[in-house]
Amino acid sequence: MNSGFGPYKVIELPGGIIISQTVTVTWFIMIVLAIFAYVATKKFDKIPGKFQNFVEILVESIYNLTKQTMGEDKLRFAPYMGTLLLFIGISNISGLFGLRPPTADVNTTFALSIMTFIMVQYNGAKSKGIKDHMKGFLEPMPFLLPLNIIGELANPVSLAFRLFGNVVGGVIIMVLLYNALGSISGALGMAIPIFQVGIPAVLHMYFDLFAGLLQSFIFTMLTMVFISMAMD
Repeated sequence: MNSGFGPYKVIELPGGIIISQTVTVTWFIMIVLAIFAYVATKKFDKIPGKFQNFVEILVESIYNLTKQTMGEDKLRFAPYMGTLLLFIGISNISGLFGLRPPTADVNTTFALSIMTFIMVQYNGAKSKGIKDHMKGFLEPMPFLLPLNIIGELANPVSLAFRLFGNVVGGVIIMVLLYNALGSISGALGMAIPIFQVGIPAVLHMYFDLFAGLLQSFIFTMLTMVFISMAMD
């Protein structure tokens, strides 16, 4: 485990291009999702097995969540919302496998929130028309235009920092815990830091699994709500 709190450099390419830990883990997660998508859609049997049942339940749950949150007329957003949910969820729980979550890097969370912001503005303008969409910034009073703009820009910022803060907070606590337990083992003259084996498991289950999946759900839900509000 990295002794610091930030992602370390993995490779430096010619021209000073740095490939960080965040980038490599993100690539790995993308490959895992691509392989999962290929295997899950390669063959469908009339009598589904356990894996096919799992895939069908997962897809149906994502479509139902999108339908309940955004409405039946916006089911076309379900594939994106499902991808977003899976990517953030797997990123958040990657700490269970000794990886540093990409969402513990503010660059990743801001990239995701900027995509949400672009989708909100684009679909709002497409649904209402550019003129009516821009007119919404003048409501309920024209002099509130600056506040409305600030409020609109605050949404992606709050999305990014909420996800980043919760994930990186867990990373920092776990790093401090591992260092403290390692120091205890060293002070007791133990060659093997046995305290680092079992004690952190409970906190890993909370920060990486419970909080990680919860934050992925919250980010996806807020994305759906913001897009739906912009279109209605």
